[in-house]
Amino acid sequence: MIALEALKALLIGVVEGLTEWLPVSSTGHMILVDEFVKLDVTPEFLALFLVVIQIGAIMAVIILYFSKLNPFARTKTPDERRSTWRLWGMVVIGCVPAAVVGILLDDWVNTHFYHAYVVAAMLIAYGVIFIALERRNARRFAAYARGVESGAVKGDVPRLADGSLDPDGLFAVRTVDDIDWRTALKIGCFQVLAIIPGTSRSGATIIGGMLTGCSRTAAAEFTFFLAIPIMFGWGLVKIVKYIAHAGLAMDSTEIAVLVVGIVTAFLVSVVSIKFLMGYIKRNDFAPFGVYRIVVGVIVLGYFLAKGLAA
Repeated sequence: MIALEALKALLIGVVEGLTEWLPVSSTGHMILVDEFVKLDVTPEFLALFLVVIQIGAIMAVIILYFSKLNPFARTKTPDERRSTWRLWGMVVIGCVPAAVVGILLDDWVNTHFYHAYVVAAMLIAYGVIFIALERRNARRFAAYARGVESGAVKGDVPRLADGSLDPDGLFAVRTVDDIDWRTALKIGCFQVLAIIPGTSRSGATIIGGMLTGCSRTAAAEFTFFLAIPIMFGWGLVKIVKYIAHAGLAMDSTEIAVLVVGIVTAFLVSVVSIKFLMGYIKRNDFAPFGVYRIVVGVIVLGYFLAKGLAA
């Protein structure tokens, strides 16, 4: 019994670790997983589990970026410490819109929008947006490359290790340290859109980042950092709600499920974050847009067929 439930938690942890950071919607994938991998736990514990395993995913960000995010590191100069504190300030600003809207509307949104058809629609819609946005970026990069070649582009021209043009050079905000409070607030407003299931928090904020002039690298990293207070805060809320309803007691199966899910989400998140950051150095997000559309069609088709068969 414990082994079977732990195996299910392992699979869910893998899905969480992959889809939390890639802009493909963890909710959309969790809906599919829940159809075929049903944990034998209470509804209250399941709600807790699906949020708390995100703590494992968040720990991956903290560990991978610890030196950048730690303002107390003795090896940092005073300027570097100030830069780190400034980055945390931008993260706080970026979290304000989602925190306010989430507190006010989360239960209402879950009641009215947590539906497979809404998830499918958001998967497809944001897939189309990613493809359209990257096509625009491709046209801009082609013009930028011609400008560099002709000498029309002056000043520093960022290049990759092999001497080719760095795609991030196209954007006004090249690194996460260049994000100012206005950009942080705008990206935070895009994060609010993720309250609708199927949107993808990372997808919404990456799109918002690129639309406000951030490079793919800056948008992705800021997305990771925004998740730290948001997901830790939401995890704490779920834990408090669970304790208020069910108390602190957990049986051995529930403990095993939590531990396996959190550890798996952490390990897979490390891999997926490293993959994404390496991938976007030379590639764009268009393939993720195509993937979202495919998954959206699968979700829509599956639940339509299920409804007709019922």
